[in-house]
Amino acid sequence: MGVITLTTDLGHRDFYQAALKGSIISQLPDVRIVDISHDIPSFSIQHAAFVINNAYPYFPKRTVHLIGVDTVFQEGARYLAMAYKGQYFVGADNGILSIILGEDHADEMVEINIMQDLRYLHFPLADIMTKAACHIANGGRLSGIGMPINNAMQKVTFQPVYNQNSIKGHVSYIDSFGNVISNISKELFNKVQEGREFILRFKRNETISKMSWHYNEVSEGEKLCLFGISNFLEIAINKGHAAQLLGLHQDETILIEFLDKR
Repeated sequence: MGVITLTTDLGHRDFYQAALKGSIISQLPDVRIVDISHDIPSFSIQHAAFVINNAYPYFPKRTVHLIGVDTVFQEGARYLAMAYKGQYFVGADNGILSIILGEDHADEMVEINIMQDLRYLHFPLADIMTKAACHIANGGRLSGIGMPINNAMQKVTFQPVYNQNSIKGHVSYIDSFGNVISNISKELFNKVQEGREFILRFKRNETISKMSWHYNEVSEGEKLCLFGISNFLEIAINKGHAAQLLGLHQDETILIEFLDKR
């Protein structure tokens, strides 16, 4: 039977998450449900996209990723399903699919046209979107739940600004360990660095001038930077909460300066 992952802003306090899973199991009793995260900040599609982009490559082909972020009912709302890199994504037409795709294109995308049960008028996630996810997980085609489209809502994400001697980026994500993850990719860093030494500057005039491979390359309580599993530059403290101890927050600016070769 198929796999459906869940990424939502529903949290763990209320009944919403249980209702969502109950809706899925009622339609597809043998489905495998995997929780990616239910702790996405409310309505934060960029946060959700970061989490999903770093999780979905580990799942098998035909996995269905159900995205329950910013899905509150409103007049004229659209819900989409897309095929991409052998997997499927179901979410609201709020720009999140465009962030997941980046500069790529979906292999196929449809606007879901499944009728909603009026009992769930304010909870389309547990009605319309679960029906679509279960249809796909059960081997169904996208054409069976919607009409083809190519005009999903686009969301622009902040990109690093760089020249031949520097890269200016920002904090895009802080994980549960307090590691501060930027929007500066390893590919961009290597492209601009060209083997040169560097100085990473951020809040409180803090600096780091050495790239680490692992968190434990420095003493406990010491700061470091590295490219982690996400392949984006991280600022961390070995066995410490970097975001709190260094005073770094979401969208904070960071700067990398590259030194001339001697």
